[in-house]
Amino acid sequence: MKIPESNKTTINAIIRHYEDNQGGVMRAHLGGSIIGRPCDRALWYTFRWCTDVKHGGQLLRLFQTGHLAEERFVADLRNVGVKVFETDPATGKQFRISACNGHFGGSFDGVGQGFIEAPRTWHLIEMKTHNEKSFNKLVKKGVEAAKPEHFIQMQVYMYLANPQLTRAFYIAVNKNTDELYGERVRLDPVIGKAAIEKAECIIIASDRPLSKISEDPSWYLCKFCDHQAICHGQEAPVVNCRTCLHSTPVEDGQWHCARHDMEIPESVQMSGCELHLYNPYLLEQFAEPIDSGEFWIRYRLKSTGEEFITGTDKGQLSSQEIQAVEDKRLLTDEKLAGLKTQFDGTIENNQ
Repeated sequence: MKIPESNKTTINAIIRHYEDNQGGVMRAHLGGSIIGRPCDRALWYTFRWCTDVKHGGQLLRLFQTGHLAEERFVADLRNVGVKVFETDPATGKQFRISACNGHFGGSFDGVGQGFIEAPRTWHLIEMKTHNEKSFNKLVKKGVEAAKPEHFIQMQVYMYLANPQLTRAFYIAVNKNTDELYGERVRLDPVIGKAAIEKAECIIIASDRPLSKISEDPSWYLCKFCDHQAICHGQEAPVVNCRTCLHSTPVEDGQWHCARHDMEIPESVQMSGCELHLYNPYLLEQFAEPIDSGEFWIRYRLKSTGEEFITGTDKGQLSSQEIQAVEDKRLLTDEKLAGLKTQFDGTIENNQ
């Protein structure tokens, strides 16, 4: 007979351990593994660290399962005579590619030679795990149609590899049955170049969010997007250096702050500083800028037409306060402003 259990179980403790130790999920660069995603605005938000994404323990464990499968893939390939390099012999580190002043890049699982289909050709190796539904679609349609993100990822890696690779071997496993799938992919320089140009537009060419894929928040890609509350709702982005008006991506993967006239170390970028001033395009869902000075911006709420000022002087709203207020109409509430002045206080969200 099954023993009744409370919420304080061993399994729940394991899941919480993954959640408590997931660390930061913000990448310093825009990843080649996601450049194939269809929404340019979501990629722009991701690069600018607009949303602090936290994953559940079960999903984090699933990610780890994918990484653990790579060792077995390598062993399987070597067992049939494929020469596999998981790291670059010249550096001893994982193979990496980089573009867009160091702000775009990624690492690939390995390179190999000795595939039965083309024994003398060096291949990029990409390893993936799939659930049964995804795997069956892959077998039926091939990687380009079934998993376009994975296909574009391989095109980018082959295109930017030095020396350039002309073939990739995509190896995948059905996690339900352990069935394997393999497919050789040919380099298409047009696709590789187009993906780099897309990354350049997101990283370098635009200081504002790009076009969203849909205006309908209930559309399936928008409904499950990490940035849905910012893009379609009234949530303000995370306060950090990358959402600040004064920061700009520069050479060698660095960011520069115009207000402090300095390069911003990556360790500082997430926390930002008390002088943070939102890039005004990040608040466009609920407010429009109508005036500005050197260190302040006046906005008009779209819902009421009333105005508020953001900045760091007395009587102005800080970025932290704008983010804390869920009902943005409170940003122009005279009673709330009076309480702030009376008690020299700040607005916080303690949820």
